Amino acid sequence: MPPKRATPKAYERARALRKALTPAERKLWARLRNRQLNGVRFRRQHAIGEYIPDFVAIKPKLIVELDGSQHLEQTEYDEERTQHFELQGYRVIRFWNNDVEKKMESVILAIIHALTPTPPINGRPPNSEEHGI
Repeated sequence: MPPKRATPKAYERARALRKALTPAERKLWARLRNRQLNGVRFRRQHAIGEYIPDFVAIKPKLIVELDGSQHLEQTEYDEERTQHFELQGYRVIRFWNNDVEKKMESVILAIIHALTPTPPINGRPPNSEEHGI
């Protein structure tokens, strides 16, 4: 599926959200900004289609979402968002705000792990000709 451009409404909303980070988002952003994590550039509140993930690394196609208590009541919406991002080729990982506040190093290690490419099962990268692609 080709990437969806941000809708004008999502773009404006993302701009507003960047100015109003939650305490957990602010704390994690301090660790992700300026390519501090494996040299990867993260963006905060970057619109993808009609949705706005908390943090996104465009090239490695990784989205990091922080969930507060309101997410207990909006699981269907969160699943819809995750499905949208996955259809765009992104991997989505989620953390509770409480984890960022109390277990930051574990969160950072999980993000680093998610950024680390996994080797193919047979030890070789797939050859498109071999697989009929």
